[in-house]
Amino acid sequence: MEIEEIFQDKSIKLKGKVAILGARLLNGDLSLQLLLEYADQQKAIDKATCLEAIEYATKKNSTIANSNLLDYVTHALKDNEPRVKWESAKIVGNITKLFPDQLDKTVANLLKNTRNSGTVVRWATAYALAEIIKLKTVQNDFLIPEVELLCELEEDNGVKKKYLDVLKKIKK
Repeated sequence: MEIEEIFQDKSIKLKGKVAILGARLLNGDLSLQLLLEYADQQKAIDKATCLEAIEYATKKNSTIANSNLLDYVTHALKDNEPRVKWESAKIVGNITKLFPDQLDKTVANLLKNTRNSGTVVRWATAYALAEIIKLKTVQNDFLIPEVELLCELEEDNGVKKKYLDVLKKIKK
């Protein structure tokens, strides 16, 4: 079944589409590049579904990622659609350990999303930033004080907890 057929099949619910595409990425039936190219041609809702499938797959096996994916999601963090932003941030969190020296633009785009009005966008952003901080790169010199400030300003307890948890881990 081609990607387009999966999206056109109304009997397959959203989570089913994510699971099918994610499984195909994991077993090699679908190339990451092909799914990204397809996503680029879609409206926001389908693009976000493609990204959710990639998030699903990279959560199970981050090594399917490549630098093209990192570039793609780094750019997608600036998308207008909240779901595209949060799925991209979750992918970043899943794959960041593979690219510890290539995260400057990614971090900059994530930091822009820390003040997004959407709680899910901020939570996913906090998850990604926490994963980057865990890498203990030179970026921590800048990121840790930034996250401490974000923690003070954040009103949502779930988002704040993501920040607090990583700060506790890093200070041990």
